[in-house]
Amino acid sequence: MNNFRVVIVTGLSGSGKSTALRALEDVGFFCVDNLPVLLLPKFLDLQTGATSEVSKIALVMDLREKHFLEKYLEVFSRLRRKRYNLEILFLDTNNNILLRRFSETRRTHPLSDGKTILESIKLERDKLNELMGMADNVIDTSNYTVHQLKERVQGLYLAPGSGNKLHINLISFGYRFGLPPDVDVVMDVRFLPNPYFVKDLKDHNGNEKVVEEYVMRWDDTEQFLLNLFSMMTFLTPLYEKEGKSYLNIGIGCTGGRHRSVVILNQLANYFSDREYATNVSHRDIDRT
Repeated sequence: MNNFRVVIVTGLSGSGKSTALRALEDVGFFCVDNLPVLLLPKFLDLQTGATSEVSKIALVMDLREKHFLEKYLEVFSRLRRKRYNLEILFLDTNNNILLRRFSETRRTHPLSDGKTILESIKLERDKLNELMGMADNVIDTSNYTVHQLKERVQGLYLAPGSGNKLHINLISFGYRFGLPPDVDVVMDVRFLPNPYFVKDLKDHNGNEKVVEEYVMRWDDTEQFLLNLFSMMTFLTPLYEKEGKSYLNIGIGCTGGRHRSVVILNQLANYFSDREYATNVSHRDIDRT
């Protein structure tokens, strides 16, 4: 097997591929945007024979390049047969969000020849459906800010540390704004007393001590965490045994600002104490 990592960043136009590429560059990937797919094998062969210290490569590849759709399956399959460590990251976004993004930026969709933006988005989604099915990781970026998407991508591709294979991605969220689409395990903590209804706590968030102390003071919180930690102690070795590299856990409350943030931080401490590489994202903490 070739000893360097290759991440293909692809997906729908306007879904955040440039942000994802910059995020990977910031954690040490050698990055290339819009390399023709037919040149990919030659590019990787040159890296294999080079004496450079490049060990991680990320490339944005999509239908802006005219041969991509007709050739990607053949090229990616051939590279995997040659035992390249090739991973595909696919970025998805719902149609309404994409419409808004194209409207705000006034960009032209690459498939817009004679079609409306919505027609172009639907056509692209149809053409990329098979590629999405091949992907190692799919991120729906609909509800992510640029900063949150950067954290999410880096959480997936930072090397796990301290000998544990399983990398833990934790996200708090508000049910009011929808479930994160790419989580494996979801916990609903709306049963806990809500700081939103406490006058002195409403305008604070779960990262602040006063809110943490309020949420943690209840017997139900203590019992829930004991059971949650026990479940994670049971599950994580089984996921590792099964060969899973990433575990994505979501903790939700009504608005994603108070209870879910506190509980997620407690879960992050639990995993960090056990030397798991852990990425934390509070998706809705700044929403109102």
